[in-house]
Amino acid sequence: MITAATMRLYPRPRGQATALAACTSLEEAVALLTRARHLLDAGLTAFETMGRLALDLVAMHQPAIARCTDALREARALTPWTVLIEHASPESQEHAQARLQSLLSQALDAGNITNASLATSESQRLAFWHLRETIPLAERTEGLMVKHDIALPTSAIPAFVELAGQQLQARWPDSRVVCFGHLGDGNLHYNVQPPAAHSAGDALLAFEHQANQLVFDLVERFQGTLSAEHGIGQLRRDELARRKPPEAIAMMRAIKRALDPQGLCNPGRVLSAEPPTQP
Repeated sequence: MITAATMRLYPRPRGQATALAACTSLEEAVALLTRARHLLDAGLTAFETMGRLALDLVAMHQPAIARCTDALREARALTPWTVLIEHASPESQEHAQARLQSLLSQALDAGNITNASLATSESQRLAFWHLRETIPLAERTEGLMVKHDIALPTSAIPAFVELAGQQLQARWPDSRVVCFGHLGDGNLHYNVQPPAAHSAGDALLAFEHQANQLVFDLVERFQGTLSAEHGIGQLRRDELARRKPPEAIAMMRAIKRALDPQGLCNPGRVLSAEPPTQP
């Protein structure tokens, strides 16, 4: 329950700069994020990461959109991660471009990135964002995915992705992972495509259950959360009940009962429905 809030205000941005950069590993992407926070401070307004398979699916199913990465095509073929960075400046467009270019130059010298492309027009900036935002559509076109919207401490993300990938490959060698998300917030969309033998019927249900358990067990191990921006809703309600201590669920129910005694607000979401309290 929120009892107080403090708001920090910044001048309205007068300039905006956006870039795509290729990283050899998630460790380097996290190092780039740390560098960007130090250099850009509140001016860092977006830091997205996209795995190679995620962009390969866009290139396969939405080739016109993927052309905006021509400058990174060769680098992306050699590196597994692409990062989208956006910087807003209260001074001017030129200042925003110069600051982001300085970050990219420092990151290139430090080995955090292997290549980068700075948007030189508003249409190119929008094309960079369209690339990122088209990944879910490309996934749907490719086929069924078991999806996870998870959050982790930023420093733990490289180890989680490495270990989860190893365990999934060991259990289902033909499965594939499409990983992308808001690295700046520690929020990953970690989606697993089942092998053909597990893509329908009871085999799919069993794969979904087992893949969920594998992913969520590792999320807990790295002190993350099983849902992030998409919330718990109904889909993760039972998983939340299994993984949270009974005392925590009881406290959540008590708060829900106090604020919504008739159970009118989103019944059955987050917590299973219970009989309304008599007025």
